[in-house]
Amino acid sequence: MSQSDTAEIVARCHVLYEDLNFTAARKWKDAEPGRKVIGYMPVYVPREIIHAVGMLPLGILGGGDQLEVIHGDAYYQSYICRIPRSTIELGVSGRLDFVDGMLFPSICDVIRNLSGMWKMMFPGVYSKYFDVPQTYEDDVGGTFYENELTELLHDLEELAGRKVSEDDLRRSIEVYNRNRQVVRQLYALRAQKPWQVPAAEVYLVLRAGLVLPVEEHTDLVEQYLAAAESEDRPLRDNCRVILTGMFCEQPPLNLIKSLELSGCYVVDDDLMLVTRWLTDDVPTAGDPLHNLSQAFLHHSESTAAKYEPNPEEKGQYLVRAVRRTGAEGVIFASPSFCDPALLDRPMLQNVLKEAGIPFIAFKYAENSGQMQPIREQAGTFADSIKLWSAA
Repeated sequence: MSQSDTAEIVARCHVLYEDLNFTAARKWKDAEPGRKVIGYMPVYVPREIIHAVGMLPLGILGGGDQLEVIHGDAYYQSYICRIPRSTIELGVSGRLDFVDGMLFPSICDVIRNLSGMWKMMFPGVYSKYFDVPQTYEDDVGGTFYENELTELLHDLEELAGRKVSEDDLRRSIEVYNRNRQVVRQLYALRAQKPWQVPAAEVYLVLRAGLVLPVEEHTDLVEQYLAAAESEDRPLRDNCRVILTGMFCEQPPLNLIKSLELSGCYVVDDDLMLVTRWLTDDVPTAGDPLHNLSQAFLHHSESTAAKYEPNPEEKGQYLVRAVRRTGAEGVIFASPSFCDPALLDRPMLQNVLKEAGIPFIAFKYAENSGQMQPIREQAGTFADSIKLWSAA
């Protein structure tokens, strides 16, 4: 494939990224009578269950920097992150009027409150706060989580008016296993050759997976991989960094571009963790809900929004990511007022200090407009790493 192929793929993903009316999901729903769409907030929900019931999982990541929040500010205080206010704006402005249900995963108190508010504001729409275990013992947290999965499945079966077999669940697990495989390939290629797969492009390709059927998104990632690997893009003397703290409210696209323009190659990140929350294939033999539970407990990403049962492991995932990707530093970029990310940051920074890994930190909002200070800070960070590593 040629460079024009990559440009066409990225352009399509950019259109999906900017479309706050979710035209692709609306078309999918209208294509056949009886189809339903289940929206979900970021981080993690078991999309396999939604898929098995024949519904489309739709990732809702707020309104970004394109949406003016007018009504949403009346529902929340000013000293919290922006994503709940812009999500409410999407709802009250009718942009989510085709969505049949909303899932609010266990991220923080703000999202928990948003789930209750959604029930009051849209009583005709199925709404669920999707809880996850805080104890990672199989017979405690595992049992709790299997019960949560069973309850979700039962709710969606009632909404769909059909029962789901274990084979239906296994087929959906296989489909999502394949999607996670190609996403891991994409991240591995970027870690190896970040100049071939810029972070802004990877971000857009992953964002497309939140609004497209998973099978279509898998094909899209495979097409992008083939196109990107065949290109001849220039290698620059950039600093390799890991970006962390962006697991919930997403940054403006220009923020990611600004980091790259400042002289940083982003070789790993925690953007849109739902696309790769499970770090290994989920087994398809045996009880599928049990397998999904075990995968969450024992084969899932580390993040500030997830309980860490082993204190000695706190932050070690960042050290391992640095070693695995050959990163030279870490950038902590967290949304303003994000309690999980900002409370975790000092502990993670101490771990990096002990490991001798450089880092910087800044905050953003999904509608951040002024990127020059961030670009200057990241550029100075990259220059200092090059200077001291050369010395």
